[in-house]
Amino acid sequence: MKRKQTRSQGLPPIPDKLYFTISEVSHLCAVKAYVLRYWEQEFPQLKPVKRRGNRRYYQQQDILLVRQIRKLLYEDGFTIEGARTQLSNTDDAAGRSVKVDAMMKKVIAELESVLQNLQAELTTSH
Repeated sequence: MKRKQTRSQGLPPIPDKLYFTISEVSHLCAVKAYVLRYWEQEFPQLKPVKRRGNRRYYQQQDILLVRQIRKLLYEDGFTIEGARTQLSNTDDAAGRSVKVDAMMKKVIAELESVLQNLQAELTTSH
């Protein structure tokens, strides 16, 4: 039997612009504005820019995060606490990945230096 398509697949594409109002994000993520304000309190990763009159302006990465939170809560069945833990595990993994990439670049640079030294010695010894 074929599974029903999830509602996130039916979400509209994110327009190519820098800032979005809370009503735009509400529409793009199929979540009410009051839910977005609540999630800001519950998920420390969700911090839209606040400007004049305490108006919220979301950026593209905020919308992606809201969609991820929405998926965890509404589709995957996580509780708020479970979704928060899941997101923090993702953040930790991303942080580790960046550190590993930096270490790998350093090792590659050192190996390239050793290779150049060996090649230089080979050419001078012949």
